[in-house]
Amino acid sequence: MSIHTPTATHEPAAKPITTFDILAAKGKRKLAMITSYDFSIARLSDQAGIDMILVGDSLGMVMLGRKDTVSVTLDEMIIHAGSVALAAKRSLVVVDMPFMTYEPGMNEAMQNAARLCRESGTRAVKVEGGREIVPQVQALVRTGIPVCGHIGLTPQRAAVLGGFKVQGKSAAAAYNLIRDAIALEQAGCFCIVLEAVPAPVAQRVTERLAIPTIGIGAGPHCDGQVLVYHDMLGLYGEFVPKFVKQYAQVGETIRTIFGQYASEVRDGVFPGPEHCFTIRDEELAELDQALRDGGLPETNHR
Repeated sequence: MSIHTPTATHEPAAKPITTFDILAAKGKRKLAMITSYDFSIARLSDQAGIDMILVGDSLGMVMLGRKDTVSVTLDEMIIHAGSVALAAKRSLVVVDMPFMTYEPGMNEAMQNAARLCRESGTRAVKVEGGREIVPQVQALVRTGIPVCGHIGLTPQRAAVLGGFKVQGKSAAAAYNLIRDAIALEQAGCFCIVLEAVPAPVAQRVTERLAIPTIGIGAGPHCDGQVLVYHDMLGLYGEFVPKFVKQYAQVGETIRTIFGQYASEVRDGVFPGPEHCFTIRDEELAELDQALRDGGLPETNHR
């Protein structure tokens, strides 16, 4: 399988992408967003020309092995976001605000967002919800923190949505999604993630907004797309959502490589001579003599 590498990759002096660049892309070019949770993957994402890197609370599931995202803490998000921020030279880093760090009210939202941005070195946050969190979005934007919205399937609220299910399948539900999207735009969001929404509904949301929509399971009419890299690379074996395209089975490759390594260690094949360091013969002879004599002269201890 051949993998296309963009010609823009590895441009060392690339100008960092800002929220103004994201807004300006509306109607002109599609935006690519991908999750990252650590320095190494974030660096590769950045070098590949990804527009936005999302440090999602999905890390609770794909990195920490939990069953959902609601147990992820602000401290955990700060640690992971900080490592991503160090790697991203061009991509705009957006960080999820964890469950119950913004829902209680404007003061809590501002305090937690300020700490998240200050301690991680990131400058943009993502929040889940619609009209009910408009006051929090407005407060964050007023304080200078760019906000990405998130409607449709909102994983932090999966329990009250009946699980990880498609949203907006009825006319009434779709209409409410559009109202939520418009309200978030008016509150100051610079883009909105649409998750698990019928493609025709996502198209109507996108057409009614002046800010970009980023789809995940929302069809091709959105202004951009986002995927969890564990899903697209076959690293998370628990479940593959319908909307995910798996570009490679990296998980199987890693499993094979690790198995080969274990076999070579057990069989004494690794490490070979090419992986070893040497010592001069005279030094080794002196060491062996010292071991026989019970020690080296004091001046030779180094």
